[in-house]
Amino acid sequence: LPLTPRGTNMQNYTSVTEFTLLGIPNTEGLENMLFVLFLAFYLFTLLGNLLIFLTILVSSNLHTPMYFFLGNLSVFDIFFPSVSSPKMMLYLMGPSQTISYQGCACQLFFYHFLGGTECFLYTVMAYDRFVAICHPLRYTVIMSHRVCTGLMLGTWLGGCLHGSILTFLVFKLPFCGPNEVDNFFCDIPGLLPLACADTSLAQTVSFTNVDVVTLTCFFLILTSYGHIVISILKIGTSAGRRRAFSTCSAHLISIFLFYGPVMLIYLRPASSPWLDSVIQALNNVVTPSLNPLIYTLRNKDVKLALRQVFTQVVHISGIERR
Repeated sequence: LPLTPRGTNMQNYTSVTEFTLLGIPNTEGLENMLFVLFLAFYLFTLLGNLLIFLTILVSSNLHTPMYFFLGNLSVFDIFFPSVSSPKMMLYLMGPSQTISYQGCACQLFFYHFLGGTECFLYTVMAYDRFVAICHPLRYTVIMSHRVCTGLMLGTWLGGCLHGSILTFLVFKLPFCGPNEVDNFFCDIPGLLPLACADTSLAQTVSFTNVDVVTLTCFFLILTSYGHIVISILKIGTSAGRRRAFSTCSAHLISIFLFYGPVMLIYLRPASSPWLDSVIQALNNVVTPSLNPLIYTLRNKDVKLALRQVFTQVVHISGIERR
């Protein structure tokens, strides 16, 4: 019989049917505080992104390609933290620290499906800003409804393919014990050390896949913004330059908040369970809650649309009370 990397006969083990999530290392005794903190961020994420999405949906002046992609980003920022946050908060409350084999596979798939989709979406949004600033007279022709729909479908399909490849690579491996995942959700760095077979192929392809997707998208974004900066510097007036830059600044902030944690986790040669868990907690819970603030505080059109929506809601409520 084949031996595991640990030198143990596989016949002595049974297949793992569930995994135990160990949570964020070195946080014993802080469960109640972390639960309240993560719950607050999660609720703010859901409400903030839902408000942005509904505002874009009902405001006719926001029915443009830029806000079409922003609305989709709000949808992703609702789904993305929902992959891991509910289970993490259940773990912090203490009733269960386990997750089924199928649940773990689903968590891994949707985490990388939505993460990959959001990665592609940021790239598309950078291209949209590139066309708007560098080719303003042809903007409506280039970014037609058909093109925007095709780009959006492409991000979904690309993310689905990305998540499917990674999930297949990891869960085709046998898991026969131990079953303790050194994280608060199922991800590649925490699962591969638990496999009782050679993981070199999965490690190589997974690392390459994540690297290629992340770095390619980041390079395309930098290329787009390189052209944007050159075009902005050619604008004759300082007011025009400020106006052009203001349309891109919110997107740039979101990009650095998204790509920073991803690069720290997946592009480092050595893995640290504590650092990875903390960074992923920030990336999964905190960052999605910041996007509504970033795009609201730095975008006059969104702020105006929000005021109009609130005014209409107050007006309708006043009529109903009468």
